[in-house]
Amino acid sequence: MHFLSLPSDILILFLQRLAVHNLGILSRTCRLLNILVRDYGWANYLRNHPRPSFSLSQARAHWTPFIQLRYDILADHAWSNADFVARPLSRPWPGKKQPVLAISSSHLIVGAGNTLYSYKFGDSQHATTPSVLQEGMCSAVRDGTCPYITSLAFINDGGLDRTLCVGFDDGTLECIVLSFPSQHDSVTAMAISSRQDISRTHNGDFIESLSSGNDVLLSLSSSGSASLTNLRSSSLIPYSADLKARSWVSHLCLDTSGPYAAFGTSSSTPLTVYSVTNDQFSPTPSAILHSNSTFGQPSNARSSTAVYGISRAPLASPWGSSPQILVAGWYDGQVRCYDLRSSSRMTGSAGGPAPLRPVLSLSDPWSYEPIYSVSCGGGSASHIAAGSARHGVVSFWDVRAPRTGWSVHAPGNDPSPVYSVVLESSRLYGATQSRPFVYDFGPGVTPDTYPALPHGRIDGLKRKKGSIGVGFYVTKYDHGRSTNEI
Repeated sequence: MHFLSLPSDILILFLQRLAVHNLGILSRTCRLLNILVRDYGWANYLRNHPRPSFSLSQARAHWTPFIQLRYDILADHAWSNADFVARPLSRPWPGKKQPVLAISSSHLIVGAGNTLYSYKFGDSQHATTPSVLQEGMCSAVRDGTCPYITSLAFINDGGLDRTLCVGFDDGTLECIVLSFPSQHDSVTAMAISSRQDISRTHNGDFIESLSSGNDVLLSLSSSGSASLTNLRSSSLIPYSADLKARSWVSHLCLDTSGPYAAFGTSSSTPLTVYSVTNDQFSPTPSAILHSNSTFGQPSNARSSTAVYGISRAPLASPWGSSPQILVAGWYDGQVRCYDLRSSSRMTGSAGGPAPLRPVLSLSDPWSYEPIYSVSCGGGSASHIAAGSARHGVVSFWDVRAPRTGWSVHAPGNDPSPVYSVVLESSRLYGATQSRPFVYDFGPGVTPDTYPALPHGRIDGLKRKKGSIGVGFYVTKYDHGRSTNEI
């Protein structure tokens, strides 16, 4: 039987198993295969090889599957060559801040001091690369007080992307609705149209971390008070747990058969996992995640260390795309990956949690600085990004080839930590004490893609020669090679 005489549905199933270059070859073979590849082949490939990206989601809704795939392939190629545009998103803030980021399908929100800054993602179907527009700013001051913003998280509001939970350094937690200007050239019209005090249960300790899932919000205070709040409940009564340790970061995962919350603290057990059932924590941790150096040691023999960043692992990791795979940034400068399904455990004490060792450890061999923030995504959905505690350094690793990592300084060589990072398919957003910035690996970046900055050398920044005002010089180095500028 001739191949083309097979029913179309059989041919479509065959297309699902082909690589991109094979699909391209088939599409040029004959009219029938061209139509099948155009209508089914590209879309099926995208479905089987997702590239999660908040800032591209609106534009991709207008793009054909072929245009989406072309963008992904070009971005993946740029990732493989560490070829990107580095750009600050604003002039430096006055004074030193400890900023936090929150992202949705329509906005990037930066909280710095007591001010919220909004960046809107473009949705033009004609743009090669969707724009990021500085849309507005507003003060979070309330009732005559000026608390500092310490944590942010978007929550489910039916796809409007306007409802934001904000944690403050006075221990209060609010759910606010943002009102955005109709014209993107206004930088002052963003406002808070409504606000609701969610919780004052943290006894004045500042809210260190927020994480959301479905309609549930997880808040964590600096002293280790963790609360789960169902935002659809009329009572808003949280369910709490006391970690009894200086706490830094939380991660809530409800889209799995075994929902859980993970916490990073400063203690002899700095990374713990609690099961979550009916919006309540389990009484004791379900797992304690160790470094290799402390694995198997009794708790009283372990020295205290800290975990500052937690993220879900990249979708294309060697262990699969399960949400039960975690990435954590540690005080010792290591980024460690854990598979909660792993059998690399020791027998815990009677009724106690099961110690779990990492399945992969990563580090920048030229830096021993603590890791302050982590995020996953990038090219081929296989990268990990980690912000360090000094010199504005962000390190990258491809988990398919973890020995070939590289690091880059934030624009302007800011000496501060990279307090927050958000990694997408083709963009990394980060923030130092001075300003937010972006690394863009996508094709077609132009001067209009990002907010305009003054011409010339400003704020310690040097424009990249030949970039036509698009990118700036940053210092980059491979983990096995010497330093260079790109």
